Amino acid sequence: MTAPSVPSVAVQPWAARDDVRITRVRAIATAPEGTALVVVKVETNIDGLYGLGCATFTQRWRSVVSYVDDHLARLVVGRYPGDIEDILRVCRLTAYWRDGGVANNALSGIDMALWDIAGKRAGMPVHELVGGRARAAADTYIHAGGASIDATLDEAEGYIAQGWRHVRLQVGQPGTGSYGAPAIDEPTDAWAYPDGWDVEDYLRRTPRLFAAARDRLGGDVRLLHDSHSRLTPKQAVLLARSLEPYRLFFLEDVLAPEFWHRLPEVRRDSPVPLAVGELATSAATAGRLIADGGVDLIRCHISAIGGFTPALKLAALAEHFGVRTAWHAPGDTSPVGAAANVALDVTSPAFGIQEAHVYNDATHEVFPGTLVIENGWIRPNEAPGWGIDLDEKAAARHPAELSGHDIWAAANRSPDGGVNFP
Repeated sequence: MTAPSVPSVAVQPWAARDDVRITRVRAIATAPEGTALVVVKVETNIDGLYGLGCATFTQRWRSVVSYVDDHLARLVVGRYPGDIEDILRVCRLTAYWRDGGVANNALSGIDMALWDIAGKRAGMPVHELVGGRARAAADTYIHAGGASIDATLDEAEGYIAQGWRHVRLQVGQPGTGSYGAPAIDEPTDAWAYPDGWDVEDYLRRTPRLFAAARDRLGGDVRLLHDSHSRLTPKQAVLLARSLEPYRLFFLEDVLAPEFWHRLPEVRRDSPVPLAVGELATSAATAGRLIADGGVDLIRCHISAIGGFTPALKLAALAEHFGVRTAWHAPGDTSPVGAAANVALDVTSPAFGIQEAHVYNDATHEVFPGTLVIENGWIRPNEAPGWGIDLDEKAAARHPAELSGHDIWAAANRSPDGGVNFP
């Protein structure tokens, strides 16, 4: 048996059906694409039986590593790995002050790793453990963004030629705050903060992007757009109405979380479906988005709400309220987290769309079994558990560094110099 890295204080509250026990829990950080990824490895006293879970909070990854190694490991080592719900409740509630990006990502790493172990013990992929397929594959959307409208549409045409049916479009703007596309060099010397991001420019430029997209790409491709949580409620409605002629599949994250209580009125007045939830840091908050009638699609970063288990419950809630899922999954989701997303996608009747990320060769080396998108479709692995492994020697060749997001977000200001929502 491998000795735990910290003394265990775990209590096994009832007799388990066998002698399988957790012997070690640790967080592993790696950055094969330059973006810090955190994966939790949960080992057992059975040779070769371990699980992997996504705990990626790129902007504060060192805190997540410490939370797992210094706080949660001692609550988990010694436990029977099949008691997933109880282990999660103990880890969450013993903190007293609970939820938040650091705590829930740490918890997610353990949660997903326990599901991975459960699948391996059963000899089944996780999607079969939770009821099996409701569809053959998940349709995905991909991101196209350029400094100019033509550059954005050039990239979109390339993705469409590769088989994607859904494409998110972003176009560059002046200033550091340009999101999803390169900033453009236009004179802003008259501003108090010359590298500022101007919301009025954004509200004018975005409809022009989609008008050009429909002219050039035609009416069949499904188009999406992300406001990145920067608008006021009135600005959100104005943008949604200006985009109505272009039939967006969804408009993403129009309001910052501080103003999510206003989403029902924005959704009432919006002719475009709203997808919200990327910045939710608890399952309860995400659940209220659904129950309060403020969203058409829920799109959480599932590790930020605590992992696969709460996301499974959230998908069931979405189904009952007629809301669809669109889980967050850019490059700061590990391949393990992506596999968990897809397990939800193919099993939930509430599925709407899945965000896509095409991982580089180095990531496939670090994470053997990383899912591959074909013609815009993504399918789960059929191997037991997530079907994803971790080559720790390869991971060590790509050390994680502190995120550059802090530097960018600190410089993302309005023309008057006030800090914007990033």
